[in-house]
Amino acid sequence: MKLLDVLNGLRRATGLFGLLFVYLAVSPTSAGGPVETNIFAVQGVSVDVSSTDASAAKNQALMDVQVKAFFELVARLGSPELAADLEKKMKPADIAPFLRSLSIEQESASPGRYIGTFTVRFLPRKMQPFLEGYGIRVPTEQADPILVVPVLREPDGLNLWEDNPWRQAWIDLKGEQGLVPIIVPLGDLEDSETITAEDAVNGDAIKLEALRRRYGSPSILVVLAEPAEGGGLHVFIEGDTKLGRVTINKVYTTEAGGPDTAEAAAVVAFQKAVFKAYQTESTRIAEATRGANTRQSIAVTVPFGSPREWNAIRSRILAAPNVTAVDLATFSADGAVIKLVYTHSLEELQGNMQRVGLGLFQNGASWTIQPL
Repeated sequence: MKLLDVLNGLRRATGLFGLLFVYLAVSPTSAGGPVETNIFAVQGVSVDVSSTDASAAKNQALMDVQVKAFFELVARLGSPELAADLEKKMKPADIAPFLRSLSIEQESASPGRYIGTFTVRFLPRKMQPFLEGYGIRVPTEQADPILVVPVLREPDGLNLWEDNPWRQAWIDLKGEQGLVPIIVPLGDLEDSETITAEDAVNGDAIKLEALRRRYGSPSILVVLAEPAEGGGLHVFIEGDTKLGRVTINKVYTTEAGGPDTAEAAAVVAFQKAVFKAYQTESTRIAEATRGANTRQSIAVTVPFGSPREWNAIRSRILAAPNVTAVDLATFSADGAVIKLVYTHSLEELQGNMQRVGLGLFQNGASWTIQPL
C-alpha cells in the first residue's frame, strides 16, 4: 500500500485531529523512569523502510510500526493464532483509532531509507472491548514489577554486565509489559557503577537497594545461574516479592516444543509461575470484594418489652458496620420480625452486632437479635 493511500485511510478513520495526533505523539522515550511498564505498550518495535527520500521513508515507518506493534500486542494478550487471523482482515486504517502514542527509542536515516525502533502505546479503552469481543479478558492493572538481576557463574568467575547469555534471555523475554512486569536493569554506566556481580551474589543490601530505587520496583531478586553437570542450567532464586516468597533451586533443560535454550526455558518458567501467582491472588481479591459488596438479607426475630425498647434496639442494629437496611415485616406488642440487609459475611455480621451490644443467635432455622 502506498503512503498516500495510508494517509487517506487514516483521515477517513480518525479525522484530521487523529492524523495530527499520530505525528505529535512521536516523541523521545518517556523520562518517567528508565524502563516503562504498561500492559498496552509494545517496546522495541523495529522498522526498516526504503522510499523516494528519507522523509517519505520515515512517514511510511510511522504507519508500519503501529501496525506491527498492534499485532504483536494481540499475540501477547490473546494468541499468535488470533493475531495471524486479524492480520488477514484488518487494514492500517482500522488500527489507527487504537493508537495512543509513539516514542522513538533509536533511529537513523539515509537518502531514501529510514531505520527506527519505537515504543508503541495503545488505548486501553479501545483495546479492552476489542479483545473481549474475541473472548479475551485483559486486566485493568498490572501487578507490582519485579526487578531481576541475572548473574551467571562461569568457570572463570561471576558475570553480570558483560557478555551474559543468562541476562540476554531475560532481556529477550520483553517482560516489562506483562501482567507481572519483569524488569531487567539496562546495564548502562550508572548500573555498572552501582553494583557488581559479586555485590549481587553476596547480597549487598545497600547496593541492591540503590538499584531497586533507580527502577522504582518494590521487589528485587538476584537470579543466579550456572551450567549444570550433564547439561542444562542450574538456577538459584530466593527472595521476597509482593506476590510472596520465591524459592527456586532447579536444573532447566531444553525440551521439544519449548524454548530453544535452557536459559530461555528457565526464564519462561519463572514468568509463568509469577503470572499464575498474580492471577490466583487477583481471583481471591475479586471474590472477597464481590462478597463484600453483595447485599444479602435474613429474617430476624427481635423480642422487646416496649416501643421505646424497640426503637433503641433498632438504632443499635442500624449502627452496626455493614448493615444497610432494617425492613419491618411484622410488629406486635412484644416483638417484631425484620428483614436484615447486610454486606460481607454472616460471621462478620455477628461480630459487628456484638460491637453495638447485640447478640445475633441462630435457633434452628430462625435468627434472633437480643441485647447482650
